[in-house]
Amino acid sequence: MHVGTDPQPVAGPLPWYRQLYAQVIVAIVLGALLGHYAPALAEQMKPLGDAFIKLVKMIIAPVIFLTIVTGIAGMTQLRSVGRVFAKAMAYFLCFSTLALVIGMVVAHVVQPGAGMDIDPASLDTSAVQGYVQASHEMTLTGFLLDIIPGTLVGAFVGGNILQVLFVAVLSGIALAMVGERGRPVLTLLEALTTPVFKLVHLLMKAAPVGAFGAIAFTIGRYGLESLVNLAWLVGTFYVSALLFVLVILGTVSRLCGFSILKLMRYLKAELLLVLGTSSSESALPSLMEKMEKAGCRKSVVGLVVPTGYSFNLDGTNLYMTLAALFIAQATNIELTLWQQVTLLLVAMLSSKGAAGVTGAGFITLAATLSVVPTVPVAGIALILGVDRFMSECRSITNFIGNAVATVVVARWENALDRDALARALDGGAGPLAAAPDPAAGPGDREVLAAD
Repeated sequence: MHVGTDPQPVAGPLPWYRQLYAQVIVAIVLGALLGHYAPALAEQMKPLGDAFIKLVKMIIAPVIFLTIVTGIAGMTQLRSVGRVFAKAMAYFLCFSTLALVIGMVVAHVVQPGAGMDIDPASLDTSAVQGYVQASHEMTLTGFLLDIIPGTLVGAFVGGNILQVLFVAVLSGIALAMVGERGRPVLTLLEALTTPVFKLVHLLMKAAPVGAFGAIAFTIGRYGLESLVNLAWLVGTFYVSALLFVLVILGTVSRLCGFSILKLMRYLKAELLLVLGTSSSESALPSLMEKMEKAGCRKSVVGLVVPTGYSFNLDGTNLYMTLAALFIAQATNIELTLWQQVTLLLVAMLSSKGAAGVTGAGFITLAATLSVVPTVPVAGIALILGVDRFMSECRSITNFIGNAVATVVVARWENALDRDALARALDGGAGPLAAAPDPAAGPGDREVLAAD
């Protein structure tokens, strides 16, 4: 007599109202309506968005640490860690610079600030003093030194992604070097991965609430009417970002054998979450998990995604040069070719120095203009009212750029399961199923099937 277990019934697709992306869409629409028709009440919804983002930031450190340590510790050749990092940084530098150049070209072609004839002396700078002060306190040397935490555990309490990345890489290398003696520690960390990712799934159930609160506050505080005066600038930025994603990143994706549109569809829930919360960090844990599911090796995901969140800010860079030239045009300041090249070079450095800083887009713009005195820093007061509406587009572009970068670097490293990628992008894989990772232990595969 054969004794076995009955096959488990295969669950069908969830109804639309139980899917995260649908819930976030409804939340965004309801939040926008509340912000428009009851702005005073909508402004009071801000704690909902803030609370959700804090919940996600709470889990980011353990997700990054466990992913990187278990990924690196399972690698057979440690020199591949440096190789992955070098390839990722080369990619980031290339496309971040390209985004800066495109923003500058678009500003020259469209001329969004032409004809405004604004006297810089007439601008009210009181509202932007905090950003200007933050920009003066930000230096590249200070940023690099800040990557090293004060204590080993200090990286997990400060909320600095790069500090967690730094400690995780060193820990993973150390664990790999001790070999079998470190196996019990690796087994423990692999086992911890399952409940940590389960916690991520639980927190994501609150995403609609966070998106509702964030979008209601934005519309209620700033109002859609604030877009009217600067609609040309906002529209130019959105179209530029769309073209950057579809044309530049789309071409890169096609050369690497996948479709940018399918990737965006695959990440639709995360994209809507970023749109609703104006923060790409809100979707970081989910992005790391989904890129593993799509066939990118665990060690590559662990290195590229967190690093990209600091160094691969395509949307922010596109915004910086476009906004800087908008201010120059609005205040009737003619910039020479050398001044524009200087602006570009300074923006390349300042965008790296603001990595991980809240309100980084606005702060880096202030930092760049303070070094290039030809364009008045006071001019950022012109775009303060609509910056919140552009921050959503910045965050989405940054998010997509990092998703593409992860697949590209994994392909360069021969660490991409193309069949798993095709299944994921075509919607053929299960919600959290993933192809086995050569560098992952059994605990890693269990977590991806945990929900």
